[in-house]
Amino acid sequence: MFSCQEASLRALESLMTEFFHSCTTNERKREIEELLNNFAQQTGAWRHCLFFLSNTRNEYVMMYSLTVFENLVNKMWIGVASQDKMEIRSCLPKLLLAQHKSVPYFIRNKLCKVIVDIGRQDWPMFYHDFFTNTLQLIQSPALAQLGLVMLKTTSEELACPREDLSVARKEELRKLLLEQVPTVLGLLTGILETYWDKHSVIASTPPPSPTSGESVELLGSLFQGSQYSKLLCQPMAALDNESQQLCCLVLECLAHLFSWIPLSTSITPTLLASIFHFARFGCDLRTKQSEGSKVDRARLGVLAMTCVNELVSKNCVPMDFEEYLLRMFQQTFFLLQRLTRENNAHTVKSRLQELDESYLEKFTDFLRLFVSVHLRRIESSPQFPIVEFLALLFKYTFNQPTHEGYFACLDIWSVFLDFLTTKIKSRLADRESVLNRYKDALVLLLREVLNRIQFRYNQAQLEELDDETLDDDQRNKIIFERIWILHLKKCLVIYPRKTLVSLIFIPFFSLQFPVLQENLDVYLGLQQFIVTTGTSRRLNITAENDCRRLHCSLRDLSSLLQAVGRLAEHFIGEVFAGRFSDALAVVERLVEVTCYGSQTTLYDLETAVPSVLKPDLIDVHAQALAALQAYSHWLAQFYGEVHSQNQTQFINLITSAVDASSPLITAKVPEKLLLSACHLMVSITSTVRPVFLVTLPAVQNIFNLITTENQNRRLPQEAHMLVCRALSNMLLLPWPNLPENEQQWQTRSSNHASLLAALTREYRILRGTVNITPRQPGLDDMKAVIKQTLPVLRDIVDSISSESTKSRQICYQSLQESVQVSLSLFPVFIQQPDVTDEMLAFFLTLFQALRVQMGVAFTGQIIHTFLSMFTREQLAASILQEGSAGCRVVQKFLKILQVVVQEPGQAFKPFLPSILSLCMEQVYPVVAERSSPDVKAEMFELLYQILHQNWRYFFKTSVLTSVQRGAAEDTMENEVQFTAAMQAFGQSFLQPDIHIFKQNLSYLESLNSKHKLYHRKLFRTSMLFHFINVLLQVLLHKSHDLLQEEITLAIYNMASVDFDAFYSAFMPEFLNGCQGVDTSQRAALARNFKLERDLPSFTQSVQRLVNDLRYYRLCNSSLPTGTIKL
Repeated sequence: MFSCQEASLRALESLMTEFFHSCTTNERKREIEELLNNFAQQTGAWRHCLFFLSNTRNEYVMMYSLTVFENLVNKMWIGVASQDKMEIRSCLPKLLLAQHKSVPYFIRNKLCKVIVDIGRQDWPMFYHDFFTNTLQLIQSPALAQLGLVMLKTTSEELACPREDLSVARKEELRKLLLEQVPTVLGLLTGILETYWDKHSVIASTPPPSPTSGESVELLGSLFQGSQYSKLLCQPMAALDNESQQLCCLVLECLAHLFSWIPLSTSITPTLLASIFHFARFGCDLRTKQSEGSKVDRARLGVLAMTCVNELVSKNCVPMDFEEYLLRMFQQTFFLLQRLTRENNAHTVKSRLQELDESYLEKFTDFLRLFVSVHLRRIESSPQFPIVEFLALLFKYTFNQPTHEGYFACLDIWSVFLDFLTTKIKSRLADRESVLNRYKDALVLLLREVLNRIQFRYNQAQLEELDDETLDDDQRNKIIFERIWILHLKKCLVIYPRKTLVSLIFIPFFSLQFPVLQENLDVYLGLQQFIVTTGTSRRLNITAENDCRRLHCSLRDLSSLLQAVGRLAEHFIGEVFAGRFSDALAVVERLVEVTCYGSQTTLYDLETAVPSVLKPDLIDVHAQALAALQAYSHWLAQFYGEVHSQNQTQFINLITSAVDASSPLITAKVPEKLLLSACHLMVSITSTVRPVFLVTLPAVQNIFNLITTENQNRRLPQEAHMLVCRALSNMLLLPWPNLPENEQQWQTRSSNHASLLAALTREYRILRGTVNITPRQPGLDDMKAVIKQTLPVLRDIVDSISSESTKSRQICYQSLQESVQVSLSLFPVFIQQPDVTDEMLAFFLTLFQALRVQMGVAFTGQIIHTFLSMFTREQLAASILQEGSAGCRVVQKFLKILQVVVQEPGQAFKPFLPSILSLCMEQVYPVVAERSSPDVKAEMFELLYQILHQNWRYFFKTSVLTSVQRGAAEDTMENEVQFTAAMQAFGQSFLQPDIHIFKQNLSYLESLNSKHKLYHRKLFRTSMLFHFINVLLQVLLHKSHDLLQEEITLAIYNMASVDFDAFYSAFMPEFLNGCQGVDTSQRAALARNFKLERDLPSFTQSVQRLVNDLRYYRLCNSSLPTGTIKL
C-alpha cells in the first residue's frame, strides 16, 4: 500500500511539474486537468491526498491535495462515511500542528480553511472541540499566531457563510459564534495589553509631555479627568518583529469580528484603549526606525484604525454603548490633535507628509464616518467640543499632502454643511444661536477654499497641477485640464451652499469681491502692453518670470469668475432688494470685463508663450461671459422690478452685454469663446426677454449674419444652433410684464416666418426630389443640407415645447412648409438610414411639442406614411445592424408611436390595431431572440404605454360594473393581442439583459398598481402562476441577483392576489416540479415556507426557499464517482 501511494505521489509530482512547465501545450494541460479532476472525484481520494500532504515538499501537490479536501468537505461531506469523517477531523489538525512552521504561509492558510470548513459543517454536534482547540492555540505563546489565523478564518467562513449551507444552519452558526464573542474579545484584549505592557518603556518618573496640557485643555471638556488621555500620552512601546506580527494578526481578527458583531458592552473600555494605543503607531514620528520597521509599525496603526472604522460605521448604537462611543471619539481626537500639532521640528504639512498614506486614508475615513453617521448624536452635547473639533479638522484638511487627501476632506466638510443646513432649517426659532456658534468657522473655511483655488495663496500645490505651464506637450495639457477641473469642482461644491451663504452673506461677499477686483485690475491693465505693427498685434510681455506671473494671475481670475458666477443665486428672490447694490456692482463689473475683452480682442493677440497665455486669455474672456450668463435670473428680476420705472440702467446693462457678445459670433473666433457668447445670448433671450432686444443694432447684425451666411462663413453647427435658438426665442417667447394685446404677435410672427424661411431656404428647394440613386451626383450635398437644417429646426421646436399656446402656434406656422417637405422626402430617403434618423428625430420633437398645432388630420397622415414605409423586411434589416443609424431610426419610430398612443381622446385610437400589429408581428419576432437592447427597450415601453393609456381597449369594465361586482368579472376584448403582449413580457424575464428585465418588471408592477393587472380574470387564471414560477427560477439561478428585492416584491404582489391558492396550489406544484431534490427535502422546503401574508415575513420565506433549494441541489449533485488511478 505504501509503495503504491509512494508511486502515486511521484506520478502526481511529475504531472504537476509538467502542467506548470512553460513548454507544456494547452492540449496536454487539458489532459492533465481532466485526469486530476477525475482522480479528485473518486471515493477515498482523500486518503491518498493525506499521504501526499505528509510526504511531499512540492507546493503544487500540496495545493492540489488541499483543494481535493476542500471539494470533499464543501460538496460531498454528506455522502462521506462517519468513520472517515472522524479520521479526517483527527488527521488534518495534527498535520497542521506538525507542519505549520515548515510550509509556506498560503499552504498553512489553505489547510486552516479546510479545517474551518469542516467546523462549518460539523461543529458542535460532531466536532465539539473545534472552537475550543482554536482558543487553546491562541492561549499557547508558541502557537498563538496559528490560533489567530484559525480564528480569523473562522470569523470569515462561519459568520457570513456562502450559500452552501441551509438557512437554519447559518442561523445556528451565528448564534454559536455570538456566544463565544465575549471570551474571544477577552483573549484578544489580553494579548494586546500583554504585549504593550511587556514592551513599554515607561520610566518611573516620565517627563511631562509637551502636549499633555494642550490635550486636556482642548478635549478635557469631553470627559473630565479621563484616564485615557493620560494613557495615550505615554511613550510608545518598542515592539520586536515577532510581537508586531502577532499584534497585526490580533487587529486583523478584531477588524473582521467588528464587521459583524453588534455593538455591545463586550467591547470593553480596556479593549478600546488597547486598540488606540496601537493606532498611535500610525501617527508617531519620534522613534528612529529602519524603513522596514517603519512600514510594519505603520501597518499596526492602519489595522487599529480599520478596527475603529468598523465600529464607527455602525449606525445602530444601543443606549449602553453610547458612552463607549464618546470615549472612542475622545481618543481619536487625541490622535487628530497629535497629527495636527506644530512644533519646531515639523510643520503640520511636513508631519502629515511623513506618515504612511494608508494610515492617513483610514484616518480620513474615520472623520467621514464620524461626521456622516454620528455627529447628529453628540453635536448638541455640552460635553462635546464641536468648535474645537472643527478647528482640528480645518488644520487636517488644509495641510493634506496630496490632492486626493484634500478632496476627501472637502467631501467631509460637504457632509457637515449638509448637516448644518438641515439643522438650521429644522430649528428656525434659534437659528441665530446655531449660526453664531459656527459663523467664524464657516467664514474661515470659505476663505481658505477661496485661497486654495488661487496661485497667489496656493502656488506650490497648483504648480504641481500646472507643471506643464511653459511646455507644448498636448497630452500633459489635457491631463492637467482634467485635474484642474476636478480641483475647481471639489472646491466650488463647498463654496456657495445656498442656505449657508445666505446666513453669512455679508462677511462672505466682503471677502470675495475685493479679491476679484484686484485680479480684474491686472487683466484690464493689459491694454497698455498691446503693440500694433502693421496688421499684427502682440502682447509686449516676454520675460519668462513675467509670463509665469501673468499666467498665474489669469488662472486665478478665471477661477474667481467661476466662483462669482456660483454666487448669482444668492442675489435673487426675497433678498433681491437687500442685496441689489452688491449684485449691481458685480454685474456692472462683469459687463465691463466682457466688453473690454471683445473690444481689445485679447484672444487674437500674439504672445511670448502662445501655448499658455493665449488659452489663458481666451478662458478668462469665456468665464466672464459665463459668469454674466449666471446672473440672467437676477437681470430678469431687475427687469420686472423696474418695468414701470426708469429703465435706463437696465437697458444699458443689456445693450452692453449684447454688444460684448455680438462681435464674438463669427467663425473666426476660438470656439470656446464663441460658444460662451452664444450661451449668453440664449439666456438673455429666454430668461430676461427684454422688449427692446430686437431693435438693438448688435442683434440686427446677428440676424443678418445668420440669414445670409453661406457654407464658407457658416458658424460651427453647435454655435449656429444656439444663435438660431436665441433669435427664435426673441420672436416667440412672451415678453414679461406686458398684457396679451401689447405682445405684437403679428409683427413677431411675420419676422419669425422670415427667419425660418431664410434658415430653410436650401432645404425647401429639395421638395421636388422624387427619387434618388446611391451614385446620384449631388447626393452628398443634399444629405448635408438635410443634416444641417433639421437639427436647427428640432432645437427651435424643443426650446418652446413648454411655452404658451401662442408661441407654439407661431412656431408651427413658420415651420409648416418645412414639415411638409420633410414628409414628402421621407419615402425618397427611406434607404438612407443616416438621413431618416435625422428626419425621425425631427418628427419625434414635433409630435412631443406641436402635435396639437399640427392637427389630427395631418398627424394621421404622417403616422400612416410611417406605418406604410416600415415594412417587416425594412425593420428586420435595420434592427439586425445593432448600433447602426438604421437601428436608431427604428428606435425613434417607436418613440413617435409612444407619443401617439399616449394622446388622450379618440383621435388616434383608429391607429391602435396597426401599431399593435407592427409591434407584435413585425418588431417583436426580430428582437425576441436577439439582444438588440436599444430597440427592445423602446418596443416594450411602447407596449406598456399601449396597455396603460388604452386599458379600455382590452377591458371594457364600466364604473357601475366595477362597483357592483368588485371588479371580479371583466369584459375582455382583443384578448389575443393582450395575451401576446403578456407572453412577450414573460419571455423577456428568461433572457440575460438585466436592464430590460428591470424595466419590464417595473412595467408589470405599474400596470398592477394602476389597473389591477394581477387581479384580472385572464391574468389570474392563465398567467399568474407562470409569472411567479419564472421569477422564482430567476432567483434560483442567481442570474439577476442585483434585482432580488424587486423580484421578491413582484412575487409577493402576485401571490397576494390569492394567498390561499398560492399556498395550497402553487407551492406544492412548484416543489413537485423542482429537479434535484428528494421527497424529504421537498417536505422540509414546504414546512419552512411559513404561511405568512405580510411582506417582510414573505420575503424571508422566499429567501429561505431559494437558499435551501440551492443547498439541497448542491449536496445531491456532488456524488462520488468511480476510482481513477494516476
